[in-house]
Amino acid sequence: MTALPASTDVLVVGAGPAGSSAAAWLARAGVDVVLVDAAVFPRDKTCGDGLTPRAIAELSRLGLEDWVRTHTVNHGLRAHGFGQTLELRWPGPGTSGTGLPDWGSAVARTELDDHLRTVAIKAGATAVDGMRASDVVRGPDGRISTVILSGGRSIDVQRVVVADGVRSPLGKVLGREWHRDTVYGVAGRSYVTSDRTDDPWISSHLELRDAERNLLSGYGWVFPLGTGEVNLGAGTLATAKRPADVAIKPLMRVYAESIREEFGLSGELRAEASALLPMGGAVSGVAGPNWALIGDAAACVNPLNGEGIDYGLETGRLIADVLSASRHVSLEALWPELLRAHYGESFAVARRLAEIATNPKIVAALGPIGMRSTWMMQLALRWMGNLVTDEDRDLAARLWRRAGRSVAKRDERPLFGSL
Repeated sequence: MTALPASTDVLVVGAGPAGSSAAAWLARAGVDVVLVDAAVFPRDKTCGDGLTPRAIAELSRLGLEDWVRTHTVNHGLRAHGFGQTLELRWPGPGTSGTGLPDWGSAVARTELDDHLRTVAIKAGATAVDGMRASDVVRGPDGRISTVILSGGRSIDVQRVVVADGVRSPLGKVLGREWHRDTVYGVAGRSYVTSDRTDDPWISSHLELRDAERNLLSGYGWVFPLGTGEVNLGAGTLATAKRPADVAIKPLMRVYAESIREEFGLSGELRAEASALLPMGGAVSGVAGPNWALIGDAAACVNPLNGEGIDYGLETGRLIADVLSASRHVSLEALWPELLRAHYGESFAVARRLAEIATNPKIVAALGPIGMRSTWMMQLALRWMGNLVTDEDRDLAARLWRRAGRSVAKRDERPLFGSL
């Protein structure tokens, strides 16, 4: 294990996509950075493993496009439900699409996270695994001066980036609060052998039913990995008013049995795991004078599809830009404002739509209508996947941004700490 330095300019806590992205970009900018993680790598992470075009764009920025292409490449989403199956291509570049790539992928997080961590190390970051950050020492000005780690170890710091996942243990120490009155996700994933492991489409079943055939507000997925297996999972949406009254692991097994023949599944599900997902910036306390939360720790998860890898990679790059530009900038107000500028409008409208979708009756009423229209579902794919960039000027992008601005102005719920 790499020795823990006595001090560093920037300590990044958590070596998932967000933390490794931040560490890589900081190191490339010449900043002294230490990347610590509680686990010993390679390690698993509960996730659907899917890489949308938005995530591909960020991986390409890091110089990893060729590496990703050695894995499975998919054309888009095959949507199933309500008696219909539609193949919906990723929008891709063009006047009627997005400036993002027109392809996606899926890489198991055990491999993806280990590779991203290696990218950060090669860039010059010092990585130490098996080291949990549990507490901090703060000065009278509120700035963190020292971070306490496993076994009574400690490291003196100038700045701290917190990327320790959805539970964010260090974030809680620093005052991070998750607001469950907004929509959140309950999801599980597994791996299973499939004869469609090289399928060039990811599949989503929008008509998710439990063992009693009750319709649920969520979806099941099958993401081909090109390894002989697929990532199979299921997720539901919930709020404090409409909690998810479902056992995810049994639901995954019911879902697997319902598609076993169609997808050529063989054997039992393995590596079953589940997690709760704060979504859409539904946390407060995301920054202090010299520290900031990024990725899942800051609830940067799409409320409509549960995607978080892309936002993790993006927020890692964004915080690196801020920290490498100035050693003395205060993050307390700047970082929440930057998150709201980048994600506030899209998250506001997405979580409003997701809250509507927590009602199974609405899903039952609108699902069949949507699935009868390829055009409508193609539009939904772009909006639900947040495949809209600031540069996009087509009608779909303008409508999405206009809706976001309208909802954000009237949204009084916490968004990255704003009231």
